[in-house]
Amino acid sequence: MLKLIERLGPVDESAASDTLTLPFELRIRGRLKAESDSGKALGLFLDRGPVLRDGDGLKAEDGTVIRVRAAIEPVVTARVASGLPLARLAYHLGNRHVQLALGEDERGGWVRFPPDHVLEELATLLGAALEHHKGTFDPEPGAYQQLGHAHAHGHDHHNDEDQEVEHTHGHAHDHSHDHHHDHTHSHGH
Repeated sequence: MLKLIERLGPVDESAASDTLTLPFELRIRGRLKAESDSGKALGLFLDRGPVLRDGDGLKAEDGTVIRVRAAIEPVVTARVASGLPLARLAYHLGNRHVQLALGEDERGGWVRFPPDHVLEELATLLGAALEHHKGTFDPEPGAYQQLGHAHAHGHDHHNDEDQEVEHTHGHAHDHSHDHHHDHTHSHGH
């Protein structure tokens, strides 16, 4: 078995000796036994971290590079008018702490997610037209992942009234937060 131990980020196809096609639910795991697209036995022994994205490279102990491919799988694409309706749709779906893919094409902007009747109902209530089809699901990386550091769970936010706290998540599970806001005002008369 070829042991894949390092995330390389995006790599060119020519840099890889083989590919590994995985659905989203397996691209979120750091430990996994799999088979490459050419039939080689692979073991992923990666640090927990961001979702493996389509085009990412994985390096084996012996230096071999395997390129990840996002599998074609069932997805729901929600379409609504650009501007505020699209922002509202993305906000409310994202507020459910689920992974979302965002994009646009010749027909306008869209939000994509794995089939989920609750999310589908919410999207419909917000005026979206739903398309059930097969495609790749490559969700947005969380804002913290884009900035290059991990996001810890079980945290407190202490902020003054004048500070804005950005709070985003790139994962789909529940956890609790304590938010403390200081609303003290000093009025000089």
